[in-house]
Amino acid sequence: MKHINGFLATPPLWTQTAFGLSQFEMPSINLSTFVTQPIPSKLRLGHQIEYIFKQLLEHTERYKVLAHNIQILRDKNTIGELDFIVEDRFRESKKIHIELTYKFYILDDTIKEPLHRLVGPNRKDSFFTKMEKTRDKQLPLVFTPEGRTTLSSLDINPDELEQQTYFLAQLFKPYGQLSPTIEPLNEQCVVGYWIRMEGFNTSDFKKYSFYITLKNEWLHEPHLERTYIKHEDVLTSIAEKHNHKRAPLLWIKKTSGIIEKCFVVWW
Repeated sequence: MKHINGFLATPPLWTQTAFGLSQFEMPSINLSTFVTQPIPSKLRLGHQIEYIFKQLLEHTERYKVLAHNIQILRDKNTIGELDFIVEDRFRESKKIHIELTYKFYILDDTIKEPLHRLVGPNRKDSFFTKMEKTRDKQLPLVFTPEGRTTLSSLDINPDELEQQTYFLAQLFKPYGQLSPTIEPLNEQCVVGYWIRMEGFNTSDFKKYSFYITLKNEWLHEPHLERTYIKHEDVLTSIAEKHNHKRAPLLWIKKTSGIIEKCFVVWW
């Protein structure tokens, strides 16, 4: 259930409509009657999150999943994929196309434009690029000839679809600083901080203990059901990650008992 709870605890990156994108509103979920289905552990985290979202939608009384992971082909080559087509039973069976995104971004305060400050911890992706791709490429796929043909085979009329995105994110501010301005994005998405190795290898952190998370634990709320190690021991593991240009996500157990989340970046 840690995957489920972590997913449900993550706020959307904006509410209602922004950037020409309408945000899906997740209905309240009664977890007392929810029975989680096994999620293949070998899947990358993004696909595991799709499994979680599908299970939660199917658990609601409101939504019925009509199709998901819909491949759009052109001359036998995949030109794109539609995440979910759902039926809203509370709105006269209105059909909705939902593009699901779950991201981990650091807030780089050296970047002038607020919307460009959200970048991946390894600087391989950014919010602005992903947002534009969703709006300008993924959503319009349903109206391409190939998209119309594929949806027609599923008895779905693209012209009757409402299109939404469900864009969730965990954001990490610079260590020791206030969060940079990210309006109109949701500041409640800030859940931790990031730091460079030279800042991490200081007396500020030497009195704490640490756990380096696995990628599929990035979704989890930090907890104590893991083995935490000393600062001097975690440095070696971080250096190994940095040699491969990977920024590890640490859970930092402070002397007060509070557990914080922190990316130690390599760049």
